[in-house]
Amino acid sequence: MTDTPKEQPRNPLHGMTLEAIVTALVDGYGWQGLAERIPVRCFTLDPSVASSLKFLRKTPWARDKVEGLYLFMLREQRRRS
Repeated sequence: MTDTPKEQPRNPLHGMTLEAIVTALVDGYGWQGLAERIPVRCFTLDPSVASSLKFLRKTPWARDKVEGLYLFMLREQRRRS
């Protein structure tokens, strides 16, 4: 029996690192736009990917919000194209 992760072709988060998600959100919304959508200090005061990752890895509710916003952004991009 192996412990390899199962294929999840329909899960857009599968295989995505938290760093890639935060970077994509910053590219899409900018730090200010991200802070407006998810008002946490790591996005408002001296934001950086490193500080955001540190906070999000310790705070499950904030990570859920970030992942949800990423999924929303993907849906919006698909609608536009």
